Amino acid sequence: MELINQDITREFSDFQVFHVGSGFSGSFVSPIAETAKKLGIMVIANEVYGHLAFGNTPFVSMGVFGSIVPLLTLGSISKRGIVPGLRLGWLVTSDPNGILQDSGIVDSIKIFLNISSDPATFIQGAVPQILEKTEEEFFSKIIDILRETADKCCDRLKEIPCITCPKKPEGSMFVMVKLNYSLLEGINSDMEFALKLAKEESVIVLPGITVGLKDWLRITFAVEPSALENGLGRMKAFYDRHAEKQ
Repeated sequence: MELINQDITREFSDFQVFHVGSGFSGSFVSPIAETAKKLGIMVIANEVYGHLAFGNTPFVSMGVFGSIVPLLTLGSISKRGIVPGLRLGWLVTSDPNGILQDSGIVDSIKIFLNISSDPATFIQGAVPQILEKTEEEFFSKIIDILRETADKCCDRLKEIPCITCPKKPEGSMFVMVKLNYSLLEGINSDMEFALKLAKEESVIVLPGITVGLKDWLRITFAVEPSALENGLGRMKAFYDRHAEKQ
């Protein structure tokens, strides 16, 4: 069992390099449920970006495999509504065989919720209005904007030789890109790149090392197209200044 766990951990560690913004079919997600069943473990599915899929692959919730393995699904109102800071979410259990209930996991979650602080009252008060009165057109517009800015982001990144985008995003609002230090002078880590970029160009990107992905950057494209264009232009200027001199 130890060897199996090591292999699974290694596979999932490699997988997360490319998971940001990627869409996966049911045939890809199904083996995850089957593997969890074989190992006798539950699955925690973070699906806060489930409604922000805009690629050719439809979003597949892990919840459809609830009959195979017990699931905890995480959701959030702040991502779909594009309202950062509205810290309100939910947990949904898929447990037709009662495994989570019998093992005490559901009771543990309830106890934790009883001792943790609730969202601010004004946020709770806004939720009914958000859920009942937000038109579908609002969400469709968000998807259209994200699709446009994702395309623009990937196209403009091609103009920056030290950055490689392995895959165009199909969802969420972020893309992970790889850094090539051999094309830069005086920059030897993703943290150093991010700090200098912020200082010199007032552009903020997340160093991959902060989420366990050394030599990568996380870039958000959930901004107005004109602002994204400006930010990527500054990143290109930053590269031009720090490019290795031949």
